[in-house]
Order: sequence, then C-alpha cells, then structure tokens
Amino acid sequence: MCIEKVFINMRENSEIISFSLRNSKGFGIDFLNLGGVITDILVPDKKGNIENVVLKYEDLETYVTNPSYYGAIVGRTAGRIANGTTKLNDEVLTFNKNYGVNQGHGGPNGFTFKIFNVEVHENENEVSALLSYFSKDGEEGYPGNLKVNIIYTINENNEFKITYKAVSDKDTLVNLTNHSYFNLSGNCKEDILNHYLYVNSDFLIELNNNQVPTGRLLYVENTPFDFNIAKKIGRDIDRDDPQLAIGQGYDHPWMLNNEGDLKLRLVHKESGRVMDVYTNQKSVVLYTLNFPDDKVLDCGRKPNRRDAIAIETQNPPIGEDNIFTKYSILRKGEEYSKETIYKFSILNEK
Repeated sequence: MCIEKVFINMRENSEIISFSLRNSKGFGIDFLNLGGVITDILVPDKKGNIENVVLKYEDLETYVTNPSYYGAIVGRTAGRIANGTTKLNDEVLTFNKNYGVNQGHGGPNGFTFKIFNVEVHENENEVSALLSYFSKDGEEGYPGNLKVNIIYTINENNEFKITYKAVSDKDTLVNLTNHSYFNLSGNCKEDILNHYLYVNSDFLIELNNNQVPTGRLLYVENTPFDFNIAKKIGRDIDRDDPQLAIGQGYDHPWMLNNEGDLKLRLVHKESGRVMDVYTNQKSVVLYTLNFPDDKVLDCGRKPNRRDAIAIETQNPPIGEDNIFTKYSILRKGEEYSKETIYKFSILNEK
C-alpha cells in the first residue's frame, strides 16, 4: 500500500492538497481535500496499462470553481430541489438557488467547494482516507449542525469504496453522492457511446421540463432507458423520446431494484476494463455529459459532448410537491449511512 500527498495552492487560508492512495498493483485514486474531488482512478487494461478512467481538469486550480462538479462530493443534497423549497415537519424550508428556479447539488456553495479535513490510515490489506467536514446550521438553507464523515477505501482486489456518514443536531435533509465522470477507455481516448451499460432497474423517475421529478415512475421496458440487458450507451440515446428531449440525452434518476447485489456494470471491450457498482442507495442518476464545459482536460483537449458518464448513486432527488423528500430526511441524532463500491476487473472474453 502507498500514500502520498502534494501541496497544490491556497484557498481561503487553507491548503489545497492532492492525496494519492495505491495498492501493490498500482491501482488507486488521487483526490483533493477540496470537495473530496476524485481527480484520478488509475486502472489497468487487459494489457496491464494503467490509465485514468475518470475525467480530470488539466489545471487543478479549475477545481476551485469546478463548473461540471468533476469527481466531487455533492451535498447536503444531490440533484435538484424543485423551486428551492420543500417541507420538513410541516415547516417550509427555502434553499439558496443555483439551477434556475431550483437548488442543485447542495447550492452555490455546497460541499463541492468546501475544504475537508483528511486523515489517512493503512494496513496490509487496504488503505483509506477519512474526509470530515462540519456543516453549520443554516448553511445553504439547511437546518442543523451536520457532522459529515466520508471514507475513501481501496484494497488489493482493485475495489474503491466510498462510505458516507453524517449526524445532525436537528432534523434536516441529507442525500450525498460522488460526481465522477467515468470513461473506461482510459485517459479520455474516446467517448462513452460504445461502452456497454447494465442497470439493475425496472423504473425511471419521470422528470418535468425543469428536470425535477414529477413523482411518476415510468416502466423502462421497451424504452431507451432499459438497460436490464447490457447495451451500448449510444444505441438509443438519440431516439425520439420526450424524456430524452428534456435531458438532451441521459440525465435521469433510475430507481434501483432491491433484488441482486450488482446494481450497475460498465464495460469497455477494447480495453477490457469492467466496472461493477454495488450500493445501498435507492437510485442512481446517470448523466452522459450532454452539456460539457469549456475547461481543458488532462488529456490535452476540451471535453466533447458525451465524453463520459456520471454515475451518481443517491436517494431520489426532491421533486414537485415535496415528492421523494422523505428519502432525504435525517432525524436529529440518527446516523446517515450509505456506501458505494466500484469494483474494477478485466473482461473475460472466453
């Protein structure tokens, strides 16, 4: 196991530091204490070449603004909150808005832009980093002082696990995720459209024209959103479909089935890389980078549309008329506890 850290620069009198976690095979991650941003997930291909399988900005200082939330912890709540308001205990909560009429990804100064304290621990089987942050009562409109602990762990089986923990001194809302953009071709050599995707889900959460849930669940069978049998992401992405039109591609929450441990699989046949996703979250938002920003990537060019896919395991976003709010409620003194495991392997083509 290997641990390194490198000083980047200063922000608000705090150091921005990059940490590296590696196993004995060279698999591992690089991340920042700023927003817990995952800048690199380094994975071997079928020939043993180790490459980065998430999008990364060339200039690490871009993460101070991070317009596309690359690799970041998102909170207190992931996704949009319809009209920036909801009810909790019959009280109307009003949140800072940053996605038009909605709040998105925790608000304009959400967890993505906070400095986390980092403690690194290792043993012969795994290495982990504990990222902690104290979110004060009223931050971005959320009630309660919230203690957040997020643990990044890698092991010798080429697994990367994210564990999310939080406790509040008031009833509040919490729905944490990570916003990494995956591309298993390595070092963004090609777009995501020829990747094969499996999603263990029978129902899509319908979105309105403001891209917030209506509360209606749509059966995915015989629609472009059916990935119960693995298919290329690009096969149906441009079909004439009202939900695809709203997102200009995939930018939707799927409700995950309770049956089966494996919730999602992403495969890139040419490199042989496979990523299996396991989680106790109720849903996953998939976003095929339909609206790339103009910041240069580490591979030396600006991102193109559909260069990668964000895989955001989370509870359903809060929609119209408080729909799905119940999934984000964290009661005073109770522990929020979620985890997602990304297991990397090589495709068996026999």
